[in-house]
Amino acid sequence: MRKIYVIGIGAGDPDHLTLQAAKAIGRTDVFFLLDKGEAKESMIELRRRMLKAYGKPGRRIAEGRDPDRDRTPADYEGTIADWRRRRSEVTEALISEHLLDDEVGAFLVWGDPSLYDSTIAILEEILARGATRFEYEVVPGISSVSALAAKHRVGVNRVGQPFQVTTGRRLAEQWPAGVDDVIVMLDAHQSFGTVEGDVDIYWGAYLGTPDELLISGPLAEVADEIRRVRAEARERHGWIMDTYLLRRRT
Repeated sequence: MRKIYVIGIGAGDPDHLTLQAAKAIGRTDVFFLLDKGEAKESMIELRRRMLKAYGKPGRRIAEGRDPDRDRTPADYEGTIADWRRRRSEVTEALISEHLLDDEVGAFLVWGDPSLYDSTIAILEEILARGATRFEYEVVPGISSVSALAAKHRVGVNRVGQPFQVTTGRRLAEQWPAGVDDVIVMLDAHQSFGTVEGDVDIYWGAYLGTPDELLISGPLAEVADEIRRVRAEARERHGWIMDTYLLRRRT
């Protein structure tokens, strides 16, 4: 039986790689990579360093093209379902062509595979179709949420209180009910600008990398600074990944 690892590699710092992840990389014969067309050299270089440090001799890399999708769809859930189906077809073709019987393959996933990543769902979709068989194991990683909290030296929750992880799209619709602490990911439109009241923000971009940016303070006072710094960074690098914690004062 062929085996596949889904390996969380952390938010950007090579030292985020866990011992479990390093061992899994060392057992892998084929690494699968879906090119998003927007991955920059710094992101590719981190993978190279990990494979050089922990990969075994003779390891192979199988690359496929990640299907495009509408970033502002009218039917968000339908668009994502269609994109996942097309992505699973590309992934299945890579596995069928490049992973031999009794070999080990792996996907290197930014952050943690359980948090806003589709690799697990796509592998389940492939298995459900029944044409391609394999077993798989998930190796957890340090998420951008963990890295953000560590860099700002804060806890993501307060004593006895819940918190919620959500997207910028959801935050723009409304503040989640029943929580005073909200972690926001996948926010291309700076949806913190829709938030009112006494709220503190802990913002970070390129977490764990040499380009890391951190800003914190009362939202009303630092929102414009975050917008400016974010815009300049995106212009400079051509891409940006940021995460932030919003905390209502109670």
